[in-house]
Amino acid sequence: MNPLDPQTVARAQAGDGAARDGLLAAVTPVLRSFFWGRIGRGPDADDLVQNALVRVHRGLESLQRPDRFKAFAMKAALFELQDFYRGRYSSREALFDPDLPTPGRSEPDDVALHIDLERALADLSEHARAILEMRELGYPYVEIAEALDTTEAAVKMQVKRAFEKLRTALAGAAVVLAVLLGAAAL
Repeated sequence: MNPLDPQTVARAQAGDGAARDGLLAAVTPVLRSFFWGRIGRGPDADDLVQNALVRVHRGLESLQRPDRFKAFAMKAALFELQDFYRGRYSSREALFDPDLPTPGRSEPDDVALHIDLERALADLSEHARAILEMRELGYPYVEIAEALDTTEAAVKMQVKRAFEKLRTALAGAAVVLAVLLGAAAL
């Protein structure tokens, strides 16, 4: 008997725990092969398999065509893979140490540049700084919007404007630094 047959899916949707466990156990090797083929073997692939299984488990009752269970599970895997490629896992799972730079962030080597960055950040509104901090910590736009009681579009616009303001401020500081370095070389 095929463990992914529509009758087993229907029993799992009706609340049969053994049928649900059997479905998830049967689809696990398929999901594992899918992720191994795309990102290789390792803990990230194992995490994605688990996340896809959770997604399948939660959405099983809404599956309207039990004969399409495997396609349903593969769609869940695809969504998890897309989330992984978008970077929605690594920064959430990393432990935050305020004394260490956030992964993916570069620290300026020159103290003067660091001071200019701090000044440029100080010129931003408190709201804009909070949004940038949350983005740096890996929060998606939708979660930032919920936390700050605003819309996702407003958060994206704040990020865009804040980066434009920072770019302008730091470009001006770089010109001054270049002039000073050029004068010092004479």
